[in-house]
Amino acid sequence: MVCSALRRAAQVHAYLVRKSSSVSKGHHCQALGSRPAASESAARGAPGGMVELLGKSYPQDDYSNLSRKVLSKVGRNLHHQQHHPLWLIKERVKEHFYKQYVGRFGTPLFSVYDDLSPVVTTWQNFDSLLIPADHPSRKKGDNYYLNRTHMLRAHTSAHQWDLLHAGLDAFLVVGDVYRRDQIDSQHYPVFHQLEGVRLFSKHELFASIKDGESLQLFEQSSRSACKQETHTMEAMKLVEFDLKQTLTRLVSHIFGDGLDIRWVDCYFPFTHPSFEMEINFHGEWLEVLGCGVMEQQLVNSAGAHDRIGWAFGLGLERLAMILYDIPDIRLFWSEDERFLKQFRVSDINQHVKFQPFSKYPAVINDISFWLPSENYIENDFYDLVRTIGGDLVERVDLIDKFKHPKKLEQLVPCTS
Repeated sequence: MVCSALRRAAQVHAYLVRKSSSVSKGHHCQALGSRPAASESAARGAPGGMVELLGKSYPQDDYSNLSRKVLSKVGRNLHHQQHHPLWLIKERVKEHFYKQYVGRFGTPLFSVYDDLSPVVTTWQNFDSLLIPADHPSRKKGDNYYLNRTHMLRAHTSAHQWDLLHAGLDAFLVVGDVYRRDQIDSQHYPVFHQLEGVRLFSKHELFASIKDGESLQLFEQSSRSACKQETHTMEAMKLVEFDLKQTLTRLVSHIFGDGLDIRWVDCYFPFTHPSFEMEINFHGEWLEVLGCGVMEQQLVNSAGAHDRIGWAFGLGLERLAMILYDIPDIRLFWSEDERFLKQFRVSDINQHVKFQPFSKYPAVINDISFWLPSENYIENDFYDLVRTIGGDLVERVDLIDKFKHPKKLEQLVPCTS
């Protein structure tokens, strides 16, 4: 993160911040979303108050931290806006899955859910996915909480358990997700994810394998780096193969055939083994998605005890920025015709290369401020900047820090 130095020096109390405004790299201020709100801190809910969202009321408590800036984005649903670049990516993924994976009666194997509410319970967002109570991803500083029990989803995986519990075994989920983050061209507090899940019965997994009827999905053994304790090696290898083959076909459909692809081992609380896919695009290795074999404990808790499966998740903005050469994530929220008209194509698979339309350079401003002696969260500052400056603020960098030798207060110089 931009202010990673803050974590390394918790005792420091003040910083100098540099803030870069306006729209370099082809961005014009009119293209960057709504008018900034009036001065407001990163909104901390007043206990006893209420917040209205999507037709429902939620009581506020000491965990409430939604800003007006973020609240204004809820319900925008850019992935539903026809010919928006995020809509184009979503439709290309849907088209691929509909054509490639067909059920017994000629209907699509994968069902698509792209209109689920972004308000979820903390149980859905964390506990259902086996995320430990002390896991850092639960921190108030990294999430948007309505209160201690409800939040804006941090990932589309928050709906995984509910859909499995409803009896679904092959589905895609698309939606807006919310995370408090740094300010730069690659990060925004709202972005869009596409989640995919597929479960297999014993018959479905082993049907094409010689003597497959003698093979089993489950066993009781020990967990290793390559499999869970409840999965047989044969079942795990087949699920991993199907997962990687499915995703290789998907990215080849989006980026074209002949891609160099590599798989990197990683960790997610809800899959094991877990992988990230990287593609070599224009000579650079880029991470495009995460995936893995679903934790059987999660699958069992949703009622699918006799099945084994995989899951993957990808960011629509990530794919669109690579595919269409869009340099700044803020542009996806633009209502400027000079941006939107570039993606009004007759064929969703048509090649589009974003053309910059601004000639204005960035304006750099330096500010300094004293930090409070306690309870400072850097993402509170980023929310404050986004609320006041809106999408005109392109980047915020920590450039220096000063600690008063006697008062032990800390001064923060930043540039934006």
